[in-house]
Amino acid sequence: MSDKEVIKGTIAAPARLDKAVAEAISLSRARVQALIGEGHVEVDGKPMTSASAKVTKGASFLVTVPPAIEAETKPQDIPLDVVFEDEHLIIINKPAGMVVHPAAGNLDGTLVNALLHHCDGSLSGIGGVARPGIVHRIDKDTSGLLVVAKSDAVHEGLAAQFAEHSVNRRYLAVCAGHPTPSLGTIDERLGRSDHNRKKMAVLPKNSSRGKHAVTHYKSLQKLDSSCLIECRLETGRTHQVRVHCASIGHALLGDQLYGKTPKPLKPLLSNLGFARQALHAAELGFLHPILGQEIRFSADLPPDMRELIDELERFNR
Repeated sequence: MSDKEVIKGTIAAPARLDKAVAEAISLSRARVQALIGEGHVEVDGKPMTSASAKVTKGASFLVTVPPAIEAETKPQDIPLDVVFEDEHLIIINKPAGMVVHPAAGNLDGTLVNALLHHCDGSLSGIGGVARPGIVHRIDKDTSGLLVVAKSDAVHEGLAAQFAEHSVNRRYLAVCAGHPTPSLGTIDERLGRSDHNRKKMAVLPKNSSRGKHAVTHYKSLQKLDSSCLIECRLETGRTHQVRVHCASIGHALLGDQLYGKTPKPLKPLLSNLGFARQALHAAELGFLHPILGQEIRFSADLPPDMRELIDELERFNR
């Protein structure tokens, strides 16, 4: 596709938005969900942001499909920390600082570029960038586990599990302060901020915008003016852990978008050169779409977070 494609149609029967549109046009449901999340779908002239929104029979829709970025011409020999790989999928332990997906300003040096070299073109092609295999993403400055599909069938199977919230995702983070209670659930709807489109924000529960989001957290270790916490995601929304933790007054250390570093810790983070959100995708588990087996992987904390925690442990000495 050399230019964006605009697809118009009519909803044939009442259904979820993603299901109704996918059935009406020649795109997979996973691809339609991605387009909705990126703001490329309208119903009766109104931009839609929720794939689960109910649409009625006879409603008109418009889908703008951006051109795929031709990433297949730019494989790059970038080292990858491969946790697991078979003929169907690959699990990567992504370092902080690496962008997952090519986009304006980051057309090379990304995880996709590295994967194209490593997998020699054997990646699924339904994610919007030529053969990227990307089923889900983690932020540039978040480290940890990410699964990549090598075929469209595997991509569809994994995307369905993410949509059903059946994927096990466990994050480790260092937040400011000591959460009270030490164990809890944050159930707050998330959507784009009205004041800064680069940020996500907590929305009213009755809002028609945004998406339902649930994070279960547990304090693991009290540190100096901070705490090591575990977060298990019931849903997987953009910046979910970062926004949810900030919403209860415990933003992640180093998070320059959603939080401020506590004054007592500023010298420490500066001396360590720690300038990213202290967040690591430590565990990932799902049903293998082809083999039908439950598989689970884990990744140790990276050296920069381990060093940060070691320094903060002075509180308990």
